[in-house]
Amino acid sequence: MASNGKPRVYVIGTGGSISFIGSYRTDYVNYSYDNKHYTVQELLDRVPEVLTFADLRVEQYMNVGSTDVGPSHWIGLANRINQIFREDPQAAGVAITHGTATMEETAYFLNLTVKSHKPVVITGAMRPPTGLGTDTDVNIIDCVRVAAAPQSAGRGVLAVMNNEIQAARDVTKTNSSRLETFRSNELGFLGYADSDEQAVFYRNTTKAHTLDTEFDVEGLEELPRVDIAYAYAGADGLVVQALADGGVAGIVSAGLGSGGAPPAFMSALQAAVQRGIPVVIATQTGNGRVMRTRRFEEMGYIVADNLAPKKARILLMLALTMTDDPVEIQRMMSTY
Repeated sequence: MASNGKPRVYVIGTGGSISFIGSYRTDYVNYSYDNKHYTVQELLDRVPEVLTFADLRVEQYMNVGSTDVGPSHWIGLANRINQIFREDPQAAGVAITHGTATMEETAYFLNLTVKSHKPVVITGAMRPPTGLGTDTDVNIIDCVRVAAAPQSAGRGVLAVMNNEIQAARDVTKTNSSRLETFRSNELGFLGYADSDEQAVFYRNTTKAHTLDTEFDVEGLEELPRVDIAYAYAGADGLVVQALADGGVAGIVSAGLGSGGAPPAFMSALQAAVQRGIPVVIATQTGNGRVMRTRRFEEMGYIVADNLAPKKARILLMLALTMTDDPVEIQRMMSTY
């Protein structure tokens, strides 16, 4: 707790729609064109109500659109959060503002690499702060409130938008423009950041996260390159072979249904495995597991369980910083 009795929350700004400055109040489409951003401090100045329940420490990590965010930013952000918790025992939690396009990926990376059970909460906005009906202000308040709440601890990295608290592992963006875009599909969200100013939880994710993972990115400057090959009717092996020839460290197949793909596509994946490239089979369906069938096992594939292809890619990248053993990587896919 901070000296004034309120929880100390670090608020880290990274940019995104939540920070863009549009040209007029009904600009919901072209607001990023001029690449003008509010700072995170300016965003917090819009909602002084947060000061009634949290003692804030504010920093601008970067200020970019979320499509500009990549692995090097993930590493830096994870290291900064770990530094905060290591150097300031008074820190109750961290709140992050972020663009929505890649928010789920950043959240899951942090879920695997932050070394604290204290709350780390990420939010964004579907409408810029300059737009009518913006969700910026409420989402920032909710994000800080959930980061300050002791009941948020030990639940992994959380995403908060539209008054809903989601697990970083499960959450995904499901609509290009609606406010209720972030969902955890059939697994459901964890709880509410509700109108009575409470953070209320009803369930937990059971997968290992944060302090209980084996991943450490301190001192790491880059991640092994892993790409996603998307399956579809009539897909051949061109893309998979190009990735293998290009020297990728691993491939995630965004498979059809339960992970299958057309024969030529699967043949190219098999050739990649024979070249020593780990191949993870995921599904593009959005729900359900990819299971270790006899065929997948005989072919040496790793299966992603119910991880979305984008998140299976993140886990494979981290796994490859430690091992290229398919058995070990499969264990990690099943654990996280």
